[in-house]
Order: sequence, then structure tokens, then C-alpha cells
Amino acid sequence: MTPSTMPLLNASPLPLGAAPPQADVVFMPRPGAQPQALGHDQLTKLALAHHLAELLEGRFVGMVVAPGDPRSGSDPHADTTPLLLVPSDTLTLGPGAAPPEVFGGIVPQAFIATKVITHPLVAPGALAPTGWSTAFPEAVRDVVLPGWSVFSPGDAVIATERLLAGGSVRAKLPSGVGGSGQQVLRSMDDLHALLQRLPAEALRAEGLVLERNLSDVKTYSVGQVRVGNWTATYCGTQRLTTNHAGHEVYGGSRLMVVRGDHEVLLNQPIDDAQRRAIEQAMVYHRAAVACYPGMSATRWNYDVAAGVDDTGLPQDGVLEQSWRIGGATGAELAALQAFRDDPELDVVEAETVEIYGEADDLPPGARLYYDGIDAQVGRLVKYAVARRYGHA
Repeated sequence: MTPSTMPLLNASPLPLGAAPPQADVVFMPRPGAQPQALGHDQLTKLALAHHLAELLEGRFVGMVVAPGDPRSGSDPHADTTPLLLVPSDTLTLGPGAAPPEVFGGIVPQAFIATKVITHPLVAPGALAPTGWSTAFPEAVRDVVLPGWSVFSPGDAVIATERLLAGGSVRAKLPSGVGGSGQQVLRSMDDLHALLQRLPAEALRAEGLVLERNLSDVKTYSVGQVRVGNWTATYCGTQRLTTNHAGHEVYGGSRLMVVRGDHEVLLNQPIDDAQRRAIEQAMVYHRAAVACYPGMSATRWNYDVAAGVDDTGLPQDGVLEQSWRIGGATGAELAALQAFRDDPELDVVEAETVEIYGEADDLPPGARLYYDGIDAQVGRLVKYAVARRYGHA
């Protein structure tokens, strides 16, 4: 999803790692979204912001689509209460801007929050956006799939020719989410057909990711949330479901969530594949912080894929980052709720479920985030639930 520059609020920050007094929460929808006509994605994120306010024992004070504090004029004491901003997308802040306290991430340039940063350019001096880091793709080379990021048709041809020598290629629009905006290229003709549909100006502005295509893929989710006095870290897997058009789409995530940092997670009884996914995600995360000054995140999630290429060779690596409220956030908040309700609890299994159509009775303790008929995708139900680990 392409991040956008968003208006900031003049509010007291909520210190990370400190016990929150009370924190008010405000949701910032995607720029251009009409508050009275939000789709399932924005309505789900709105419901998650409400849940976050409950966890922080504060108030949900509304949505912000323009600069300003929605509490202004309603309560003379409200300005002394910390305000936590929950933006739908990663915030982009220019140099010198005072960062607000957010549940999500902040980047100095919008492209940094997309998957385009994952791979190198085809050659030194190749077309790239202002602020591009050549150090980052070098730092993550061993934890991502083979691939290239391109911003011109000529560079796309070079990258595709190189990759096709080893098998099929997956082309991905950096703004795509949940598998959207992707296509498998098996020949140069496939690339030329794609470039005919992709305006050169869009390619220059957004870029295109070209990487090794895998089959028999298992996708791991590795992430962390830091809010209030909680730090929770997790690893799990995604599931696919079938939408009303018969296409396979994201159907939820099942996570092992621990109270603490990734070192605590690595001390859990996890298998080698999970351990490798966690370590790959941490290399990617640390490199992003080091190579892109001004980048920060209180919620991060990395998709790590493991599969085989066309030659049958096993391949794995980080596909992309998410420094914003996302598909796994319902499970993250369900885990935080469990940790808050039981201070002795250190590890839980949490999951999000998305169902296209009618849903049976929800499991005990589940929190419903969306149940309705979306104008674009039809009937959809989304919920999250947490339970003691091993008590499915």
C-alpha cells in the first residue's frame, strides 16, 4: 500500500515502554477516504483503533482527516492526556518535522514503506527516487529472494532477462497489498505486455519489483508491537481463503505471541524454519533503521516466504515490510488483551480470521471487527481471538 503524507496532531507524546496513564486514540483513514462511506478495510482499522483505546484505558476520540486535535474545544483538560495516532498507512514526515506518537511507522520518504526498497538497482546510477539507499539492498541481500527494483522500462528489460535465466519471475507493484498487483512472467513477451499496461510515468514514480518466482510457498509473519507498557513479538503463518470471485486471497494469520522482544521469541520451542524466518526479519528490520535515518516503527510486520524455484531449489527470504496497522493487528491486540487480563501469561496463540460469506458461531472470546456487505468484495466477516498457547 503506498504510504501518504498525513496531517499531524499537536498532542502530548505517549512514551514507549512506560506504563500508560490514559491514552486517547484517534484514527486517521487513508487520504481521500470519505468518513461516511468507508469500505471494509478502513472500517476494520477503525474498529481496531477502538480496541486499542480500550487497552490503553483511554477514549477513542474520533477520526482526523485534516490537521488538528479532535478533542479541541470539547474538554478543557483533554490536552494533558497523551494522544496516540493510529494512521491507516505509514506516515511520511519530512526533515525537521516533529513526530507524533503513532501506532505504526514513520518514514522520511514515501517509497521507503513499500516493497521496492528490498532489491538493488540493475546498475550504479540507475534511475531511482531521491533518498534511495544503495546500502540497504546490500545489507539484506542474504535474507531476501534474488531480484531487482526498477524505475524505467529499459531497466525492467535488463532485470527480467537476468532473472529469466534461472526460471520464472514475479513482477510486483510496490503499492500492492495482500498479493494484489502481482503477475508471473515466463517470457520477455510477458514483460512487454506488462509494460504496455504500466505507464512510464507510473513506473518512474512508483517503481516495479522483479524477483524470483516460487511455488509451494509457505508465508511466515514475523512482527512486533510496542505500545504503552507492552512489547509483544510473534511469528506465525498466513492462510489463504477464496473470495466471492473465486480467487485465493488473504484469509488470516495464526501467531505465537510472546510478552517481550524477539530474544524471548527465539527461546520458545520453535522449528528451524520459524527460527530462520525470525532471524531474516530481524536482519531486514535492523538494516532499515540503519540505512534510512528518520525511519521508526512501533508496529512492524514482515512477510517471509519459503518455497522452491522452477529448478526445484529451495529459496526463502523476506518479501516485504508493513509498518502500519495491518491484517495481523487483530491478533496482535487480542494477544495484548490476554496479557493485560493475566499478568502471569507470557505466551499465547492469537489469530485473525477472514471469511467471505456467512460465518458460523465465533469461537469463545473472539472479537468481531467487521461483519457486513462491502460494496467491492461482498459479504465479509473478520474476527480475532487469543488463547493459551497449545490450547487450540
